[in-house]
Amino acid sequence: MQLTDKVKGLFRRQSLKKHTSTEPTGLMPLSEVRSAVAFIDVVDTSFNECKQALMAFFRDNNIKGDIFFFDFRKLDQGERLITSITTTVLKKDLNWFDRPSQDKVNLMLAGEPDLFISLIPNADFPIEFMANCSRAHFKAGRVQLPGNVFDLVVSDPAGRSLSEAEFFNELYKLLRRVK
Repeated sequence: MQLTDKVKGLFRRQSLKKHTSTEPTGLMPLSEVRSAVAFIDVVDTSFNECKQALMAFFRDNNIKGDIFFFDFRKLDQGERLITSITTTVLKKDLNWFDRPSQDKVNLMLAGEPDLFISLIPNADFPIEFMANCSRAHFKAGRVQLPGNVFDLVVSDPAGRSLSEAEFFNELYKLLRRVK
């Protein structure tokens, strides 16, 4: 491990310690969820289908929902952003140790979500930070984060990587069962 990786890790740990929510979390029935936030990676080919499924989920369950996008691609000249700049976390929104900007964090926190959903298929620091600082009462994701941040984790089946849309469909089945 290089010195820069050690320094980056130190700053990440300090940032998490400072910003991690102390709100207790646990499983929560959908009937009690009034607001939610979900995170999607736009690199996934099913992200648009997944976005539509999330919006239908929010509407069908009378949930005020926000969808945030992670888009860390390098856009070529003439290529345009395909999501709202307000709710999209870009590479330029990350600091040198990959912490999302305070503006994006504040926007997520302003919705005061009861439910936090990560459809991000990895445990990279940007989603780890957002999940940790969220004050949501129920957190669900694909990959458990250090410190057991998620109350519900649905893993991809062995030998197969689900698209975000496929994963959300499986997660939704489980969310409907929580009583």
